Amino acid sequence: MKIIIVGSAYPYRGGLAAFNERIAQAYIQQDHEVEIETFTLQYPSFLFPGKTQFSSEPAPDNLKIERSVNSINPISWYKVGRKIRNKNPDIVIMKFWIPFMAPCFGTIAKVIKKDKKIKLISIIDNIIPHEKHIGDRWLATYFVKYIDGFIAMSKSVLAELETFDTIKPKSFFPHPLYDQFGTSISKMQASKNLFLDEKFNYLLFFGFIRDYKGLDLALKAMSDKRIKKLPVKLIVAGEYYTNSKPYEDLIEELDIKDHLILVNDFIPDSKVVDYFCIADIIVQPYKSATQSGVTQIAYHFEKPMIVTDVGGLSEIVPHEKVGYIVGQNPIEIADSILRFYQEKKEKEFIINIKEEKKKYSWEGMLKAIDQLIEIKKDDC
Repeated sequence: MKIIIVGSAYPYRGGLAAFNERIAQAYIQQDHEVEIETFTLQYPSFLFPGKTQFSSEPAPDNLKIERSVNSINPISWYKVGRKIRNKNPDIVIMKFWIPFMAPCFGTIAKVIKKDKKIKLISIIDNIIPHEKHIGDRWLATYFVKYIDGFIAMSKSVLAELETFDTIKPKSFFPHPLYDQFGTSISKMQASKNLFLDEKFNYLLFFGFIRDYKGLDLALKAMSDKRIKKLPVKLIVAGEYYTNSKPYEDLIEELDIKDHLILVNDFIPDSKVVDYFCIADIIVQPYKSATQSGVTQIAYHFEKPMIVTDVGGLSEIVPHEKVGYIVGQNPIEIADSILRFYQEKKEKEFIINIKEEKKKYSWEGMLKAIDQLIEIKKDDC
């Protein structure tokens, strides 16, 4: 088949680009022809909360990526839609994560749909974002109108999609493994690479810092007197996408600076292996969630997890099998950290992770897309 993916990709950075590039590679491994149409402008600079939208890593050498989509220029949307339609692909895939992109992606899809043979599939992170705004639902409705079928990566998003459309085919398939960050290394080697002291154990909070991700809960857990007695430090590895001052003030107030390693910058792909491999356990104390790419990096590197009971996180982290599901409070997080070390659960959890991670293959995701397309053919 000929497949075109529309969305973030190199030279842009982050989980969205990583996902689109990885699914493209999965299709190429099955001998399909794949192209990615990415952005000339993804976010206007005044809307982007980070330091830069662009990757500092080398370009992937096996992917055909063209920069053509301007997220705020309607002329671009029609031009890209016609360009894709003229290429006559079998499938167009759009990864949808925020209603801001709905006018752009919806209009591109509308133009493509003038050729009814082309199937448009959207893989949905969130149909309504964690941080809600007026008009979100209206914008998302416009996008949904022009898509033939949907893959939701959490059951909560699948249910939410039903409130937009009850007819088009939809299915749930969890986020596949992020396995493009290399093979595991020893904790000793990771500590040398990061210039960190081997005598400590390390917890990891990883990724962009937004308020809904609950870093404040993890910081409060680290202030627990029981945790302070352990030779344990929390690595916070990720760039602030929110005001950093409340977190800095909280660290000062709790007097936990000596129990933290703060790396508040975007972590390039080449360094992801170091941060995950030095960690004993990954901490995701989210206050709301649908799914998380961080969980799938943890599975790839076979790292136990502590997650809160929100959204799709508890769907893919079996409690006391590969980690712990806790409430959204610091005491439960601290309790789980303490149990992990006192009961020496690491080896047991890793054995279970090796089995559990088999569920999250890219081949499974491609099969789920194929099944949607077959349902749509039957409808026709």
